[in-house]
Amino acid sequence: MLPSFGTDLNAVVIGASGGIGAAFVELLRTSPQVANVAALARPELDLTQPASIAAACANITEPVDLVLVATGVLHDATHGPERSLAALDADWLAQSFAVNAIGPALVAQALLPKLRRDRKTAFAALSARVGSISDNRLGGWYGYRASKAALNQLVRTAAIEQARRNPQSLVVTLHPGTVDTQLSKPFQRGVPELFDTATSARLLLDVLDTLTPADSGGLFAWDGSAIAF
Repeated sequence: MLPSFGTDLNAVVIGASGGIGAAFVELLRTSPQVANVAALARPELDLTQPASIAAACANITEPVDLVLVATGVLHDATHGPERSLAALDADWLAQSFAVNAIGPALVAQALLPKLRRDRKTAFAALSARVGSISDNRLGGWYGYRASKAALNQLVRTAAIEQARRNPQSLVVTLHPGTVDTQLSKPFQRGVPELFDTATSARLLLDVLDTLTPADSGGLFAWDGSAIAF
């Protein structure tokens, strides 16, 4: 599944109770290449609380090979993606940035120094094609688009720093496509290709296996294609 990473891998999955996160955990725990999977989710780790992130990540004491941040928010019981500027709400916008950008960045702050420095490693956070500024031709979805664009930039910047620690490192964001999860439920109508969570997780792990350190800092889709920022 991840032959380019070697064996006896230690993996960390953030958002392990979500659809894609749980699928990551299942695949990694059944892989003979993976020795240990630390599965972190609420209430142990709350992405909106820096102290919670620091405390949960402090419990990771073994050298790490793979970090997967499988989190994100697009809507909740009272908020949906904004269709216009008139729909912007400051509190919801701040929540979107907290979960989609700031939280994953703080996970990177805590865990990138724990990645091994003598072989290929990976830190990957789930982003979205709609976070691409150059690909935005439809408008709308202000908070989600902007927070995922911020995530892409934060990860890009962290990739440059991480390469100084380990030139074999891979730090990327990934677009999983439309996956049958609670995040996408209200928006699945008319989607030409809807993935189940197990298929999505497998495809994304395959992408990480094929990417090289030269790809670090980029945004890549489930099929391995690069998405311009």
